[in-house]
Amino acid sequence: MAVALIVWLIRHSPWKSRLRELRGVAPPFINILGVLFGLTLAFIANDTWSAHDKATGAVYREADALRSLMLLGGQLEEPLRSDLRAILGRYAQASSDEWASLAQRRSSAHADEQAKALLLALTDRRIAEQLGPAVHGLMLTQVSDIRHDRDLRIALSQMHVNPLKWLGMAFLGLLTLFSIAMVHIENPRAAYVSIALFALSAAPTAAIVLVQGNPFLQPSFVSPAPILAALGP
Repeated sequence: MAVALIVWLIRHSPWKSRLRELRGVAPPFINILGVLFGLTLAFIANDTWSAHDKATGAVYREADALRSLMLLGGQLEEPLRSDLRAILGRYAQASSDEWASLAQRRSSAHADEQAKALLLALTDRRIAEQLGPAVHGLMLTQVSDIRHDRDLRIALSQMHVNPLKWLGMAFLGLLTLFSIAMVHIENPRAAYVSIALFALSAAPTAAIVLVQGNPFLQPSFVSPAPILAALGP
């Protein structure tokens, strides 16, 4: 749309003759706005990739904590051992199902209930009696880590890039298009080609960054598979 607007301004608008009076803008001027636009896009992209990496780390830490609880709980006597495994399984499934909510930047009430149930199950004094206070304390630490990583996942799903950053980037991109048009104002064909090339290079890059804004949203998202795989078949 911006490209079409600029082409209309310099070719068909009532102000095209006035715009041509602005000829003489030095070509290096484009570099100033282009660099500002590129830096803004790079900062936004860095925020996006950083959120994706943090989400991946949180998922794998959560899966590792579940695996540790399963291993430590294997030393419990029945029926406590089976009860703990069942609770871990329900939490893992609820956590995986929460991905649909995370994609919409919300948390799941069911996953929250299962997280609370897991914590309450691990506070059972029978676990401390059978495994000892050291192992019981380690298991409680693992549960705390699971809750922390889940909270981090929820926060990352809701931490969309600030709209003001996108507005600033779009404004700088528009100014860059205008500066390209002013540099080539005496040669409309060169202006059209230059504007189109800049738009074709900038728009897809910005779109990719925007699509990846939520690390739990398709097409490129952090998978819950490690959490489900942590408890085995």
